[in-house]
Amino acid sequence: MESVVFIFSLIDCCALIFLSVYFIITLSDLECDYINARSCCSKLNKWVVPEVIGHAVVTVLMLISLHWFIFLLNLPVATWNIYRYIMVPSGNMGVFDPTEIHNRGQLKSHMKEAMIKLGFHLLCFFMYLYRLEW
Repeated sequence: MESVVFIFSLIDCCALIFLSVYFIITLSDLECDYINARSCCSKLNKWVVPEVIGHAVVTVLMLISLHWFIFLLNLPVATWNIYRYIMVPSGNMGVFDPTEIHNRGQLKSHMKEAMIKLGFHLLCFFMYLYRLEW
């Protein structure tokens, strides 16, 4: 049972790494003016809910399988993803809003968040791989 948990977690983590890289590439395209803000935000908002679900599933899976350290490691990131999704102001297009992405340094903060998530998911990937081999 434990190997199934970590195999699923590895597959999910690979998908989350892919999403983090996709977010970084799309945000850097916006930063360099290769795409406009509306198309960038619509592309990114399409993937916010799958990211939240993917991370929440792994977090709950670690809770159910009683891997407390990994659960406690994933909990703050999952909570942040859910909080960010729930706290979208009314009238905005989503987490990424084309009218506000260039204001108040939001583009830089979104880029920084995507980089931190990429590092976190890479750490989790190698941790799950180690636990699978163990």
